[in-house]
Amino acid sequence: MTIETIVPESGKSAYKHFHFSQAVKSGDLLVCSGQIGTKADHTVPETPEEEFRNAWKAVGVVLTEAGLGFEDIIEYTSYHVGLSQHIRAFMKVRDEVLKEPWPAWTAIGITELAVPGARVEIRVIARVR
Repeated sequence: MTIETIVPESGKSAYKHFHFSQAVKSGDLLVCSGQIGTKADHTVPETPEEEFRNAWKAVGVVLTEAGLGFEDIIEYTSYHVGLSQHIRAFMKVRDEVLKEPWPAWTAIGITELAVPGARVEIRVIARVR
C-alpha cells in the first residue's frame, strides 16, 4: 500500500524542521496529524472559541489539500488542556463545522500541548472518496 504525504503550504515549515506530514493518504484513508488553533502570528488566541475555530479551520485546510471535506471525517480525537472547563464551547464550535452523521469521537484531557498556552489539538481520520 502506497503512502502519499499531504503538506499544505502552511505545513511546509513543520515538515522541513520537525519531520512530519500534516497528513498521509494510504488506501482509502487520510490520517491527519493534530492541528492546533493558533493565530496567523503563531500565538494562542485569548478566547477558547477563537482557538477552537482556528483549529477546525486548520483541519479544513489539510482536508482541502487532500481533495476532501469535513463530511469525509470518520473519526476524530481532540486533546484538551482544561477539558471539563472548555468542552461545551468546543462542542458548540465543532457543531459549526461537522454535521450528521456524526463521526466517532474521543476527547482526552491532557496537561499541555506543544504550543505553550494552547487548549486543544484535533486529529482526524477521513475517508478518501
